[in-house]
Amino acid sequence: MATATKRKPAKKKTASKRSPRKWSKKVNETSKAMDLKKGVFTSGSPKKIAASVKRSAEKSKRKKAGPFQSAMSMLNFYQNRGGKNLSAGKKKQLIKAKEELRKLFGKDKKAK
Repeated sequence: MATATKRKPAKKKTASKRSPRKWSKKVNETSKAMDLKKGVFTSGSPKKIAASVKRSAEKSKRKKAGPFQSAMSMLNFYQNRGGKNLSAGKKKQLIKAKEELRKLFGKDKKAK
């Protein structure tokens, strides 16, 4: 009869350093991306949000891409950062702000 040898339990591999939980806050504070007007996303109107983001994108000299791409990226970043904590109404507002931004830059899908 063979004797069973005991194996050591496998060790769980963990990252040597965990990323901070609020990584997006750090991105907003330290990023070299365009500066937005304070409280731009608290505005109730998608048109105001789109106009403000467009203005910021056109004025900024610190962006890597063109104004439209930078502005759209900022709206996407804000929407993704909110994630599941973003209310349905705020999500709709951001989607409409993206549509308005496309119109402001002449990139409206319906225009083609």
